[in-house]
Amino acid sequence: MQRKGQRPVVGIIGNSYLINGSYPSHSAGTMNTAAVAEVAGCVPLIIPSDPRYISVEELLELCDGFLLTGGRPNVHPSEYGEEETPAHGAFDRGRDAITLPLIRACVDRGQPFLGICRGFQEVNVALGGTLHPEIRDLPGRMNHRMPPDGTLEECFALRHVVTFTEGGVFHRLLGAREVMTNTLHGQGIARPGCRIVIDGHAPDGTPEAIYVKDAPGFTLSVQWHPEWNAASDPVSRPLFQAFGAAATAWAAGERPGVARRRSA
Repeated sequence: MQRKGQRPVVGIIGNSYLINGSYPSHSAGTMNTAAVAEVAGCVPLIIPSDPRYISVEELLELCDGFLLTGGRPNVHPSEYGEEETPAHGAFDRGRDAITLPLIRACVDRGQPFLGICRGFQEVNVALGGTLHPEIRDLPGRMNHRMPPDGTLEECFALRHVVTFTEGGVFHRLLGAREVMTNTLHGQGIARPGCRIVIDGHAPDGTPEAIYVKDAPGFTLSVQWHPEWNAASDPVSRPLFQAFGAAATAWAAGERPGVARRRSA
């Protein structure tokens, strides 16, 4: 139960990273912590995503919600039944071991999460979906990767429209059927997982916004990076505010899955 005056705790999934190419660390971008603290209104807690150091069960008790961040390493293709190839890029098997069961547990419990980029892809894989190793190699698709030599502002600049389902979850939340987003990813959804609803697409048909059908809690995930400029961007701000409200409700003891079962 949340204590009076205490903000909900959001676990920010960290990535394995070598500082100066040699010193192992777990890291998360400052813009993630800023979005969680300043827009969602929660305490940001960076998680060392490795089963050697922490368990899914501990995380579920410790945190009120989870931000599934982006990151350079990709989900290992063995997690969706495919062989590893050079096109699949680098991996973070410790993160795979934490996030995939964590997502499934959150869906079952109604515990909120917000998926971003790799996190969006993790949600799909956790529920049985598959990924394309490289979107830009598919016929008719645009290059969704970041500019190779751009400044931070250029990398996160708005680059394409995302169109949402008429009357769908994202349309209702954001108040618009079309929004402009950045794009910094190489992989993308190939086959949607069980109960994954694709609620938004890029102009080339690439899935950009999903949620889990009939999940009792907050399960929104996006392929773009809403943490950039989250406090002032009209698309990012309501996403993080809604996620923060869901984490606040969880911290206050509201259990949507329990209520659903009792009313069934």
